[in-house]
Amino acid sequence: MEPTEALPVEPLGPVPTAFLEHLRVERRLAERTRIMYAAALRRLQAAMRDQTLAVDQVRPHHVRRWAAQLHGQGLGSRSIAIHLAAWRGLFRWLGREGRVTSNPVDGLRPPKGQRPLPKALPVDQAVALADHRDDSGENDPRLDARDHAIVELLYGCGLRSAELIGLDLHPGGPGGGWIDLTSGDAEVLGKGNKRRVVPVGAAAIAAVQAWLALREQLARPDEPALFVSQRGTRLTGSQMRRRLAARAVQAGLPSHVHPHMLRHSYASHLLQSSGDLRAVQELLGHAQISTTQVYTRLDHQHLAAIYDAAHPRAKRKS
Repeated sequence: MEPTEALPVEPLGPVPTAFLEHLRVERRLAERTRIMYAAALRRLQAAMRDQTLAVDQVRPHHVRRWAAQLHGQGLGSRSIAIHLAAWRGLFRWLGREGRVTSNPVDGLRPPKGQRPLPKALPVDQAVALADHRDDSGENDPRLDARDHAIVELLYGCGLRSAELIGLDLHPGGPGGGWIDLTSGDAEVLGKGNKRRVVPVGAAAIAAVQAWLALREQLARPDEPALFVSQRGTRLTGSQMRRRLAARAVQAGLPSHVHPHMLRHSYASHLLQSSGDLRAVQELLGHAQISTTQVYTRLDHQHLAAIYDAAHPRAKRKS
């Protein structure tokens, strides 16, 4: 039999869409993570198509080659790690579905790279952002109250972006979290569907109460979310990031600010004051203490800067 001409193939077909839906519904992965995974799956799709490989034909040597190509294209170790995590998760899911018998990504690790320190604001800048109120008259006072409450919760409670967006007015809502203003506690749904309770400070409680007094003017009658957009529906991550960045500019902060920077600031400032690594781990919801230990490096940098600026023996020759 003569060989037939190779036809263009879609080796994964509708699989990526089904897998991403699984991540959204069952794994409850954050929107930003799903976006990164979707990009990684598109690269996998293209690589398999280039070699006309079906999903059950992918082997470890293929994945190693593709990872090396990502490195050659200039992707850093963290980006490659995200790609491998997405691919590994896909093949694991395909195995449960009976589509493949082995996972070609198991055991493969990204190239090691220096782990960057999380970016945290100095205490004075974080406090200035939390205290900032827009008195210009150009901003909707309802949105100003909402954004003030968001900053207070991000910096005052160390919440992740998805955890804050997932807060509802009442317990048992679809977002998975809520704030008990009477007890001063917030119950949030974190990574891996793990729940934790974090204390909410007086400043954050007052800010949330001020927002709640105006919330009904924006929210749709049946909307369960604590924080809503101008359209009255649950605020999205991209909307919150844009508003926070603009608010930081209004407050006079010199650097770009994103929600996770306030979580880093919360952890760093708390650790500087208390020195209790285990307590900070619990408050942040870290599964591993090693994840929290990165903030001790930040604290060391802070102390080293003070030493360099103040100690007479710290002056170094240029």
